[in-house]
Amino acid sequence: MQQPLAQTKERFLSLDVFRGITICLMIIVNTPGSGADAYWPLQHAAWHGFTPTDLVFPSFLFAVGNAMSFTMKKYYSMPGKEVLLRVFKRTALIFLIGFLLYWFPFYNVDETGNYTFADVGHTRVMGVLQRIALCYCFASLMIYYLKTRTVVIISALLLGGYWYILLKYGSADDPLSMTGNAGLFLDRFLLGEAHLYMGEGIPFDPEGLLSTIPAIVNVIIGYYAGTFIQSKGKSNATVFRLLLTGGIMVILASGWNILLPFNKKLWTSSFALLTCGLDLLVIGMLIYIVEIKKLSRWTSFFTVFGKNPLLIYIFSELLVIILYRIPVAPRSDVYDWLNKRYYQPVAPGPLGSLLFAISAMLLCWCVAWYLNKRNIFIKI
Repeated sequence: MQQPLAQTKERFLSLDVFRGITICLMIIVNTPGSGADAYWPLQHAAWHGFTPTDLVFPSFLFAVGNAMSFTMKKYYSMPGKEVLLRVFKRTALIFLIGFLLYWFPFYNVDETGNYTFADVGHTRVMGVLQRIALCYCFASLMIYYLKTRTVVIISALLLGGYWYILLKYGSADDPLSMTGNAGLFLDRFLLGEAHLYMGEGIPFDPEGLLSTIPAIVNVIIGYYAGTFIQSKGKSNATVFRLLLTGGIMVILASGWNILLPFNKKLWTSSFALLTCGLDLLVIGMLIYIVEIKKLSRWTSFFTVFGKNPLLIYIFSELLVIILYRIPVAPRSDVYDWLNKRYYQPVAPGPLGSLLFAISAMLLCWCVAWYLNKRNIFIKI
């Protein structure tokens, strides 16, 4: 069992802000208004490539690792069985909530208006929360039971091994294509096409089983970034080392991109390394701005999000699902009606899409603010 490093008891506002910014952006990119495409920076890369939006989910995983650097300290004074129970219980709960979100509201409506029970046999199994659950589980077990050096070696093997699997077991024509990658083959075999994401035009899950392997590294690096920040404190030296490490990762990832392109939907190893490096750069800059320069007046908006991150994310997903499910006219729902009636007439094109996304984010913020004011903090 790896013992924790010596850490200070300081509160790091910058880490709370990082988590809050991540949730804020995640809601915005997940709730674009209908009727027009979002601005380019708010869209995921179609396949190979990288956009600012592609950094959001990896940052969520990085933030999960950050939070673990605080919560796992108490695990080392607990019996091993209790630690396992806590890790597996939290994993199962987050995974189940994610699965139920895709099954919700448990019914379908056909063209004649008849309601039928939603068949669980056609419900997506993997997804955002499911990936968070699995990455949290494997990262927690590795960090708790293994020495830091061993965890680092295994992390490198996960990235290298995933690269090998993609090239070795993908299609001979193009092992990195949407229809020919090894991750799709594994998901079809283990889960079946009926349980995959259908939003890409074919059954393909961007949060599939195989591509979860490199995503574990995002959580691990987030954890060790958190322990490093706590042990070294709020100093220019801390910022310098974070920026230096992040910069080296970005450079290495950019070189790797030549052989293995950045691809969020495959979560290629180069993509995992790039996003970890960028998150280290962001964390370093936030520590410098918020902790060292004391420029923190703007941070309260984001820390409200950071107090209940998973709960607010779940609320944002439920909000969109409910808006899609409430009919207001033939072949129309509240989500579409709001955009066509208000947002697109007032601000046509991508601006209207952005305004709707900001409106949804602010509504979620109001819920987070109310929970914060009432000191209601729900840990999943």
